[in-house]
Amino acid sequence: MTSRTVTLLDVARTAGVSKSTASDALQGSGRVAEATRDRVRAVAEELGYRPNSAARRLRRSSTGAIGLHLPQTATRLDYYMNLAFGAVARAQEEGFDMVLLAPEGAAGGPVASRVDGLLVIDPEVGDRAVPGLLDAGVPVVTGERYLGPTAAPTGAVICDNAASLTALLDHVTERGARRPAVLAPAGTSAWATALRATAASWGRERGVDVALRTVPFAATPGEAEETTLDLLRTDPAVDAVICAPDGAAPGVLRTAAALGRPVGPGAPPAATTHSRKAPTLLLVASCVDGTATRSAEPPVTAVDLRPAAYGRACAELLCDILAGRTPPDTVRRHAWALETRASTTAGPA
Repeated sequence: MTSRTVTLLDVARTAGVSKSTASDALQGSGRVAEATRDRVRAVAEELGYRPNSAARRLRRSSTGAIGLHLPQTATRLDYYMNLAFGAVARAQEEGFDMVLLAPEGAAGGPVASRVDGLLVIDPEVGDRAVPGLLDAGVPVVTGERYLGPTAAPTGAVICDNAASLTALLDHVTERGARRPAVLAPAGTSAWATALRATAASWGRERGVDVALRTVPFAATPGEAEETTLDLLRTDPAVDAVICAPDGAAPGVLRTAAALGRPVGPGAPPAATTHSRKAPTLLLVASCVDGTATRSAEPPVTAVDLRPAAYGRACAELLCDILAGRTPPDTVRRHAWALETRASTTAGPA
């Protein structure tokens, strides 16, 4: 027996409605009672109905594309590449192509004529393209909140970045750190702003003096190494360094090795004839997990932001809004996970 494609007419007949009512119910348009809309959608799911995306675009004068705007530093960060792949995969499941927008020169008017909606990831107040994108006349979903004064996005997917840094600070102090330091990102994104504010507030609330140093949003391992070297020479009491930028933590490890600071919570080596006391241990962690933290020696404890899943969640919210399945102004939360490794944990994590 050969299977055939389920059509809209099949859905309509099974649900006991007209073809036009079934179409309106599935698209979220027209004057369709909520109970009827729910019944038609349930039938469509049961039958495995998949709308013809090309025909749907023609009926709606749709472009069949979604625009993706990433920070200018995205091309060299593992996090954003994984996020983009996740967003592309989810959009394609809905029949949309993904258009990567140039970091510079993106303007609302021209963009709106080429896409049905926009994903704007980690929007910064200083990014001149963002206000035009938010005012482009098409639905816009941001990955993280936009802190600028312009129009709000149609929807957003956010992480609790304050909670993730709090978890890291709590973790290193539970492992014995008494003078933690945070290499926090510069910039005006919600992520960077939250990390800087949390480092300060966590210290005030617990009576702990957190050494806060600001590094570039997309700091390289070399920049992290230079900052950490200056930090530990200036303040040798620092016994834990939390490095925020994606992929930069190996620079902290190199500094520790250069200064003879063993990394991890194990027992320190005995003092040598050239020193009066054993070197102080150093715990190392990162606010962003990735290949650099997992493959480091020792592997680095990090917050797994699940970027591919995050990209999927952003694209899914936009597709839901475009299809009328979700109302505008929806904010969804994305979960993160703390991955503890040898840089802060003795033995198996």
